[in-house]
Amino acid sequence: MKNLLTRRTIRRYSSEPVDEGLLGRLMDQAKRTQTMGNLQLYSVVVTRSEDIKKQLAPAHFNQPMVTEAPVVLTICADFNRTSQWARCRQAEPGYDNFLSFVNAATDALLYTQTLCCLMDERGLGYCYLGTTLYQPQQIIDILHLPQLVMPVATLTVGWPAEQPTQSERLPLASFIHSDTYQDYTPSAIDHHYSYKESLPENQRFVEENHKETLAQVFTDVRYTKKDNEAMSDGLLEALRHQGFL
Repeated sequence: MKNLLTRRTIRRYSSEPVDEGLLGRLMDQAKRTQTMGNLQLYSVVVTRSEDIKKQLAPAHFNQPMVTEAPVVLTICADFNRTSQWARCRQAEPGYDNFLSFVNAATDALLYTQTLCCLMDERGLGYCYLGTTLYQPQQIIDILHLPQLVMPVATLTVGWPAEQPTQSERLPLASFIHSDTYQDYTPSAIDHHYSYKESLPENQRFVEENHKETLAQVFTDVRYTKKDNEAMSDGLLEALRHQGFL
C-alpha cells in the first residue's frame, strides 16, 4: 500500500533509458490481471522511436512528456487477435459490435492499472494521458492499428526527474454508497468538495481563468460541452472505422 498511497504523476524524466528487459518483465507480470473470459483483449504498442513519438505528440495536444519520455506505451482494446484466432480454428467470431469494444476496453484498462502499480513498485515514473480518446484516429493511423483494435490508454514512462506534490483526492464518503445509490444534496456537495476548493493552488486556478468557482473552470474552460460533443463525434467515427459500430 505504501507505493499506491504515495504515488505521483511524473511528467519529467531523466535521460536514463528504461531497460527493455525490465519493462518486458513488468508487462509480462501485468498479464495476471483480471480479464474477460480469459481472452486478454488488449495489445500494447511500445514506442521508443523519436520519430514516432513526434508523430504521436499532436494527438496528445503536444504535451512535452510524449517526446521527452524514453518510452510511450499505447494500450489498445484488441478483438482483432481473438477474431483471427477464431477464424484460424474454424470458428466464426462475432465481435464487431459496441459491447465487444466495452469488454476489450475494460480488459485494456485493467491491464493498464496493474502495470502502473508494478512500475510504481520498481520506481519507474509514468503519466497516464487522458487524451488518447480525444483524437483517436490520428493514433490509429500512426500506429497502423487494424480493424477491431482501438487505442484506449497511453502511458509515458521513464525514470523520474521530479518529485511533484500529490494531487488531492475526494474523501471516501463522497463516492461510497450503502446498498443503493444516494443522490447528492447541496449540503453533501459542500461537505465533499470544501477541501478541494479551499486549496491555494485551486483558488489560483480559479483566479487565473477569471472564473468564480472551480467547477466553472472545468465546465467553461477545460472540458466544455462543445469540445466534448466534437470529440465524442470523433470517437464514434473512429469506432466505426475500426469496426466496433
